[in-house]
Amino acid sequence: MSLGPLMIDLVSTELTAEEKELIHHPLVGGIILFSRNYESLEQVTALINTIQSDRSTRLIIAVDHEGGAVQRFREGFTRLPPCAALGRRYDQNPEEALDLAYDHGWVMAVELRSIGVDLSFAPVLDTGGISRVINDRAFHKNPHVISRLAYAYRRGMHDAGMAAVGKHFPGHGSIAEDSHHEIPIDHRSFEQIEEHDLIPFKKMIQNGLEAIMPAHVIYPQVDTLPAGFSHFWLQEILRRRMNFQGAIFSDDLSMAGAEIGGDFLERTRTALAAGCDMVLICNDQKGTIQVIDGLGDYNEPVSQVRLIRMHGKGELERERLLHDKEWQQRANQLEKLNPDRELDLGDDELL
Repeated sequence: MSLGPLMIDLVSTELTAEEKELIHHPLVGGIILFSRNYESLEQVTALINTIQSDRSTRLIIAVDHEGGAVQRFREGFTRLPPCAALGRRYDQNPEEALDLAYDHGWVMAVELRSIGVDLSFAPVLDTGGISRVINDRAFHKNPHVISRLAYAYRRGMHDAGMAAVGKHFPGHGSIAEDSHHEIPIDHRSFEQIEEHDLIPFKKMIQNGLEAIMPAHVIYPQVDTLPAGFSHFWLQEILRRRMNFQGAIFSDDLSMAGAEIGGDFLERTRTALAAGCDMVLICNDQKGTIQVIDGLGDYNEPVSQVRLIRMHGKGELERERLLHDKEWQQRANQLEKLNPDRELDLGDDELL
């Protein structure tokens, strides 16, 4: 069985009867987990094993686990600081910050890989300082600093056996509106975007970035469609001019920023036609079923190759990790970067 173009979610900590059918449908290629799917290390490991048990081709298991407000799993995991903490440290001591960025990516990835998660949708390559939804998820305001920290972060992920997904192309950080609840419009010219927001994406692509997630943002001076639905952004800019060869994952099609694309079936068709290799449908099982019932046969061999590369590498037992001194040291250093307040998990909408 091949990997289908849909990544779907689950309602709880165990598979329902309907979900058991859905995960075996040929259009489904991945599962994204949220905080509602996590009760304990033992439970989530068993859930992932159940998901994968009867498939000849393993699904891609993903999660948003950036640190700070966006960290789906808490108990049993290192409390990761928001990436902005790395940017603040960079302003004080660049070399120390780069080491910590590597540690952040490595600890995040190695802990997830130890329970069978293939990838986290990270790192955020957006610029900080303006966007309400990006906020301290961004490394820094300066795109060149973001590029350096994100490269170190991605090396940590890679060494832990996880591919990186840069988001939200071509940049969500320079506009205040939140695409989860409204349709953001960025009125800048392509030249203005290229000279600022695109810099981290260009640098990361040059250094082997494996995947990208586009933004549900409209840039009307470039195209009338949000970037994730735009053939121009994904094919002309990302594939042709920037020579990106990796996978493209849509942002969640249930977000308000995607509503311009019509119903879920229309959104899915538009995103795939624009160049997405896999589309995410979260928090709306009726929408998932509508797409599965209406999309028909879908087979894109090039996308298959890109998606298979997103599976995690290597095997690491959880118990062995807990006795690893390198992990303990790096995790302790990261914990010290956290603000004193209790970790805010945010809600399961944020991607």
